[in-house]
Amino acid sequence: MQAFRLATFNLENLDWRATRPEAFARRTDALRPLLEALDADILCLQEIHAQRLHKRDARQYIALDQLLATTRYAHFHRATTVRPGGDGPADVHNLAILSRWPMRTQRQIHHDIVAQWAWAPPREADGSQPEPVDIVWDRPLLYAAVELPAGRALHVVNLHLRAPRAIPVATARGVGSSRAQIEGQFVAALKREGQALEARLFAETIFDAEPDALLAIAGDFNADEHDAPTRLLRGGGDEAATGDRVLIPLEERIDAARRFTVIHAGRPMLIDHLLASPALAAAWRSTTILNEGLQDEAYAEEFVEGSLHAPMAAQFELGVQPGAP
Repeated sequence: MQAFRLATFNLENLDWRATRPEAFARRTDALRPLLEALDADILCLQEIHAQRLHKRDARQYIALDQLLATTRYAHFHRATTVRPGGDGPADVHNLAILSRWPMRTQRQIHHDIVAQWAWAPPREADGSQPEPVDIVWDRPLLYAAVELPAGRALHVVNLHLRAPRAIPVATARGVGSSRAQIEGQFVAALKREGQALEARLFAETIFDAEPDALLAIAGDFNADEHDAPTRLLRGGGDEAATGDRVLIPLEERIDAARRFTVIHAGRPMLIDHLLASPALAAAWRSTTILNEGLQDEAYAEEFVEGSLHAPMAAQFELGVQPGAP
């Protein structure tokens, strides 16, 4: 049998400043034990910032490199996102996939399947037509096909969907008006659910090429198990849906009392997910969410030592293909 662990962790705005080494040390001291406890062979990370050593330098993953330097992940193979339209990382909220084993291929997806579009707000009371609002994803999706020792590819999609917070929309009554907030909330939903659609349609292309694919979609969905993005990504709509292409939520296979990844105003919530194809779910053995001592994000202090998200890992055991080592 080939055993491996797949994990996901939102690092909560991982950043580094040369002028604040003590603050970064406090963060790494809090994050490294969680990373080690995950004991992952493939690790999906979200909210990684990129920094410059000097003002005119290109941005680099300085914080990530330093965080991982003394961990088991220091020499893992790595895939990371770049700013759409650029050749280097964005300043904030990049994604990474780390793997013990080589990657057959890696790419980011950003409006490759679902095109950008302009949403036309309803006319104002005076009959005027507001300017269209461009619907563009906040960041890309990240994909890698990991070469497992058993001889198969593990297809991994790492994503971080937009939070369901209103986006400023200009109206005749001003950005802070109730109408602006209502329309801004709708635009946020278009972005979040639109990118979930793109991720799901990308998964369809993998199933087209490999019907029994080992496929996982992991990350911060900013949506609970009943919200539209999660239902889109699962590919069934109905929680009880079955089929060769329905993705199975592995986080739901643990005790309900432990089934949360954030706490908001005293309410435990499950917004980070790990979905698996039927072939991958058949090899599932256990799921762990490291949420002991998790801070409440609604009342957390401005400086967060660790993360307001709990990391999650799933254990798998695959049968070894004939001829594989």
